[in-house]
Amino acid sequence: MILHIISLLIILCACLILFINIHPTFGGSLSKEQKEIYGSYDNYIDGKFVNQVPTIMNMSPANIFSMIKDSISGSKDRNPADQIPVAEIDWNKIKGEEDSLTWFGHSAFLLSIDNKKLLVDPMLGSIASPVSFVGSKRYKYSQNMLNVIDQMPPIDAVFITHDHYDHLDYPSILKLKNKVGHFFVPLGVSAHLIRWGVTKEKITELNWWNETQFQGLTVSLTPAKHFSGRGILDRDSTLWGGWVILGKNIRFYISGDGGYDEHFKEIGNKYGPFDIALLEGAQYDQRWSWVHMTPEQAVQANLDVKSKNMMLMHWGAFTLAFHDWNEPIERALREAKKADVNLIGPKIGETVLLDSTLNMPSFSWWDF
Repeated sequence: MILHIISLLIILCACLILFINIHPTFGGSLSKEQKEIYGSYDNYIDGKFVNQVPTIMNMSPANIFSMIKDSISGSKDRNPADQIPVAEIDWNKIKGEEDSLTWFGHSAFLLSIDNKKLLVDPMLGSIASPVSFVGSKRYKYSQNMLNVIDQMPPIDAVFITHDHYDHLDYPSILKLKNKVGHFFVPLGVSAHLIRWGVTKEKITELNWWNETQFQGLTVSLTPAKHFSGRGILDRDSTLWGGWVILGKNIRFYISGDGGYDEHFKEIGNKYGPFDIALLEGAQYDQRWSWVHMTPEQAVQANLDVKSKNMMLMHWGAFTLAFHDWNEPIERALREAKKADVNLIGPKIGETVLLDSTLNMPSFSWWDF
């Protein structure tokens, strides 16, 4: 009997490994050449990328048990009670020459800077998972976000912060790849895109603090305190980070995912002040406080990077933690008021002009 169980487990493991290797959604693997090059970098140790400060990311059995308990008996408000009203997307405004920002929920944004159309973390699919039957499903919106790609103008560049499923989405990349001029990614993430049919010539990989020019824009990958991986055995095989994009009139920063630390002050000292910063401050929990900020920490990070305006991201699309779905924006608003930080909160789908006065909406759309 024991031999039968062991044999069954071996077969199941073999099938799982085979599935991961065959199914393209898991992405690609680093080449031998990439590993050799990365081996000379300070943030790549023993075949893994590491944070600037030592970060222990293994949860105890007690934490895992408490998570299971919370998932069963957690708040009923972890998900919206009804369909989220999405603003009708103003494509004429997006296609115009004015600097603007459009939010698609979570960490997905379409930027127009110096009339260059830029997509950040375009996760527009329906589920943050490699398979459709397990994972966090997108909240019910008043329109299908993946179909939005069909209406987009040609995209000059896509910026990816890291390879987690809620930021790098296989179905979205498949729909986007033929209308995107270039992809900017952290080290190693090119392996996923190449497997999905993006040509190597259209991809630029950067390490932390690397800087390059793109059609008149200055682009830099900045540090974040996080991790990466899409499969069982590829943890931290690719890099993660945030992006600085500097145009003629707009200095833009997006943090990517990550915990609070001294790197925000370093970014502010090197590239600040910014006109607007998009900061991750949701999907937080004391059990993984080292890799996700609380809303209050996000407000402090905005002060650190010296940004005139702030927008909270990583919410409004998926439930990945155990707090109420709209708690992050409410907490961020309270903290921003105390810290005298101008925090904006446009509706999903709304386009905000970046050369205008940026204000919080007069109503809380998330209280529908």
